[in-house]
Amino acid sequence: MAIKVLIVDDAAFMRMLLKDIVTKAGMEVVGEAGNGEEAVQKYQELKPDIVTMDITMPVMDGIQAIKEIKKIDPAAKVIVCSAMGQQAMVIEAIQAGAKDFIVKPFQANRVIEAIQKVSRG
Repeated sequence: MAIKVLIVDDAAFMRMLLKDIVTKAGMEVVGEAGNGEEAVQKYQELKPDIVTMDITMPVMDGIQAIKEIKKIDPAAKVIVCSAMGQQAMVIEAIQAGAKDFIVKPFQANRVIEAIQKVSRG
């Protein structure tokens, strides 16, 4: 069964790029969200296996969204995908519950490896 992925990023271009990478790897994109609040709603609705999460977004940022998703489902698997690759930001994301951190711009194989690794547990 294909890994179900929810893509969260405020940039439509970035969502499109991630969707392309994920679908070409044989995974299924079950939904997309443009901010953290939408991400929390779609997580509850779609129950994806993996969430790719941007950090800097309007309405609710990625760190807050990870915390909210973790309250709903402590076993949620979130991979942060952000240009904010400073060590402090990576640590904050991991402490919030992220399983991995991919720094933009990213390579397709890095995204696929991270999703496959995190989905296995």
